[in-house]
Amino acid sequence: MALTAARAFIFLVLLAIRACQATSRTLHEASMSERHEKWMAYYGRAYKNNAEKEMRLNLFKQNVDFIESFNSAGNRPYKLRINEFADQTNEEFRASRNGYKRSSYSRPSAMTPFRYENMTGVPARVDWRQYGAVTPVKDQGECGCCWAFSAVAAIEGITQIQKKKLVSLSEQELVDCDTSGEDLGCEGGLMDNAFKFIIHNKGLTTEDKYPYKGSDGNCSKSETASSAAKITGYEDVTANSEKALKMAVANQPVSVAIDAGGYPFQFYSKGVFTGDCGKDLDHGVTAVGYGKSDGKKYWLVKNSWGTSWGEDGYIRMERDVDAKEGLCGIAMESSFPTA
Repeated sequence: MALTAARAFIFLVLLAIRACQATSRTLHEASMSERHEKWMAYYGRAYKNNAEKEMRLNLFKQNVDFIESFNSAGNRPYKLRINEFADQTNEEFRASRNGYKRSSYSRPSAMTPFRYENMTGVPARVDWRQYGAVTPVKDQGECGCCWAFSAVAAIEGITQIQKKKLVSLSEQELVDCDTSGEDLGCEGGLMDNAFKFIIHNKGLTTEDKYPYKGSDGNCSKSETASSAAKITGYEDVTANSEKALKMAVANQPVSVAIDAGGYPFQFYSKGVFTGDCGKDLDHGVTAVGYGKSDGKKYWLVKNSWGTSWGEDGYIRMERDVDAKEGLCGIAMESSFPTA
């Protein structure tokens, strides 16, 4: 009798546990659906039908679980957060946001002359925003023209440094008009090629005169008639040398290519980013400074994914790592315009 009663009690306890687990799952599902609805409202997201909404909800759940698990671990000097990309796979995200095309020629080695190589007294910290040489963060949208934003930010910087006037320049002119070579608008391009186009074109017009549309278009000759900034050349930074890159960034904002793949980069929120990432360069950004925080050296990088991503559109990436290429390959292919 006692044994039967004990078994019955255990059975009831197991039923209660399963009921609690089922209730917990139901509440979690309801809570996640509510979070997704609020997220959709906040970012103005709409789906074409219920099937797509259900698919995106499942992706949202997976991404939220990943973000919360990552942050709970607390073993990295940076955090992630739910942002406007939370209903996308990493493959979808990279396809729409990353458009850097690897160059087909060899970058200069340490034996190649570099204009800043003999620089002495390199400052310990630089932030070109404090000198008024950086325009507000822009958003390329779902157009893979990161290369244009990277090149334009570098030109905006050197123009302000030399002329003491900050002007927002046109990425759309590059997207529409720089199409006779390797650059392919929203399908990707290369910052060096953008510099070549601007030199040949005898300048670049303002964003006001040729506003960004986030898609490929026909080149408008009337909108490109007047240039607001000119460059005389460009120079590649010595490859695989964070020391050389530091010297360059100490003098002006520099276009850099990075591997921006992986979920941690997609959902980066704040702190010094330490990976994980590889060296398959797929994204063009702009190094606008460097410094040190809580013992971690970092590069201050301006992105073109809007201000809701990262630290108001910026990311601090670990500097002076063991790999000669730098974290995410940041020292592999960098360049700057000259004027």
